This record gives sequence, structure tokens and C-alpha cells, in this order.
Amino acid sequence: MRNITITCLLIYVINILPVAAFEIEFEETFGDNNSVSTIQILSSTDSERFRPVINGFIKRNPELSVHYVTASTTEIYTAIANENTTFDLVISSAMDLQMKLANDGFTKKVTLTGNGNVPNWARWRSEVFGFAQEPIVLLVSKQDFFDLKLPKTRRDLLALMRNNPDIFINRIGTYDPKISGAGYLFSTQDSRQSDTFWRLAEVMGRLNTKLYCCTSKMIKAVDSGELALAYNVLGSYANAELPLDSNAQVIALEDYTQILLRTAVVPLASKRPDLGTRFLDYLISAEGQDILDKLAKLPSLNNFEISKLANRKPIRLDSGLLVFLDKLKRSAFLREWDAALFQN
Repeated sequence: MRNITITCLLIYVINILPVAAFEIEFEETFGDNNSVSTIQILSSTDSERFRPVINGFIKRNPELSVHYVTASTTEIYTAIANENTTFDLVISSAMDLQMKLANDGFTKKVTLTGNGNVPNWARWRSEVFGFAQEPIVLLVSKQDFFDLKLPKTRRDLLALMRNNPDIFINRIGTYDPKISGAGYLFSTQDSRQSDTFWRLAEVMGRLNTKLYCCTSKMIKAVDSGELALAYNVLGSYANAELPLDSNAQVIALEDYTQILLRTAVVPLASKRPDLGTRFLDYLISAEGQDILDKLAKLPSLNNFEISKLANRKPIRLDSGLLVFLDKLKRSAFLREWDAALFQN
């Protein structure tokens, strides 16, 4: 009998993870309790978003079950690099942290049956594989922008915030790069794209911007009217979670829209790397990509809407991602960030 079992977090931590366990957000087991084998997946993608993909995989592989654990991108890195956990597949939106895991020898080289389904720009060696794209967008409150012209560029946004402090004071949200690996990636890539980023950060600081761990909380805050805008939000989450009559509106800025890759790696410590590879093969298959697009609402590698975005700037999956993970570079960046955001 197929069912979904939400496993007790305490039992999982005691029996599977080291004593100094990383912080788990949620976990769920999909498939038959009497399955032959269970694939252990650690991911930063919400289980509700990934559910259609997992169900599609189990339909094709009924003898298997999937134990799906979600955590922040930073906690995921910690689990693999520092705690030697034994997951079979690791999925993350923090491309740089995935690259670091591979570069530092924590991932396996794998051979995929559908290797040709992954273009060269979406893979690094035979260790890091992109399977979905993600536009990084601006989210605005319609009620607050009723009498304002919607910004098309970051310069427009900068001018709006400077000229309307009464609307935006205490009502701007963005990622906290200190606790969010994805947020740190977006901010550092922003700083490489344009000098406007630091001017934007300084104005956000003067307006007492609120910092968040994750996109879902920013989406809810804009939709409720608590925030007037949220900067650097995962576009697919916003498009999937917001109802048609939502107060929130998604804007892909035209000066550039960063496009990240959701990536997957098979950890070196995996007890069943064959199963991790099998699931990854399904992710990049025609069926898996179709489910990602249509049911999970996570843009596939060949998503048409992404290809139409004006001035899209894909974040390259290469060793350049490691630059800002250098300890000195990271410390310097976060000091500059603090100086901009927390002004006395």
C-alpha cells in the first residue's frame, strides 16, 4: 500500500545523523513502506514543489521509495562538507556551494544515461548537473504601486525608493546573505553585474530593509501588504504560490535578470550512489523536465518563457563561482554589506 509518511525528526537525527546535526526544515517519505530500497535526498527545494517529480519517479520505479529532506542551502553544505551525512543526492539553489562541494572532493563523478539532455552550460565536469532554471525577480505590492510607475531597471527602482521614503521605510525585504547561501550568491553576483547594487544596498539600509531567510516568507509579506517590495526573489516560487487575485506582482527587471541553475550532485559519502544517479537521470529525462515545467512549476532547462526574458544573465556554472567563497573575499563582502545595510 502506497502512502506518505512524515518521519519523526528526533528519530532521524538520532539514528542517521551525527550528534551535531544540521538543521532540518522538513522531511517526508514517498512510496511504499515495504520498498526494496530508499533513496535519500537532501534538498533546498520545498517538498510541495518537488512532489510531482518524486511521484513521477516512483510511478516509474515502484520498487523504490524516496526520503526527501529539506534544509537551507547553507545547512545543506554543512551537512555534506562538515558532518559526513550519507545522502544519495543533494539538490540546491546555491550553485556556488554545490561547486565548492565538488571542487573540494565531496562529490562523485557520475555517468548519466541521459547525459545528452544536459547542455554544456548546465553541467560542470561529471559532478554538478543543472536540471532547472530560476529567474531572480522583483516582487512589488500592487496597492503600494497603484500611483507609482513600475520600475523597469534597478536605476528606476533606486529613484522610486529615494523619492518615496514614506512608502518604503521599514517595508522592503531581501535575503540575508549571512544565513542564506542562495541570498549570498544573488548578492555577490549582483555586485559583479553592476555598481548600482551598492547604491541600491545603501538606500535599502537607510529605509531599514528587513532581511529574510527564504523566498516564501518574502512572498507572503508582499502579498499581505506588510512589505511594499521584495528584491531578489525566486521567480518560480512567486509565480506558483501567488493566486490570480494576489496583491503581489512579479517584475523581471530589464537591465538584467539573473538566471540561476538548480543543481544536483551525488555525494562521495552516499551509500547508494547508483540510486542517486538514477533519480538524477529521471530529473533530466524528457518526462522529468516536462513535469518540472508543467506540474512543479520549476522552469526546465529548455523553458520557453526563460528564453524570452529581456537581458537575462545566466549565472555561469564554473569555477568563477568559487571566488566569493574565499574566506577573505566573503568577509570583505559581508563587511561592505553591513556598512550599507546597517547605518548609524
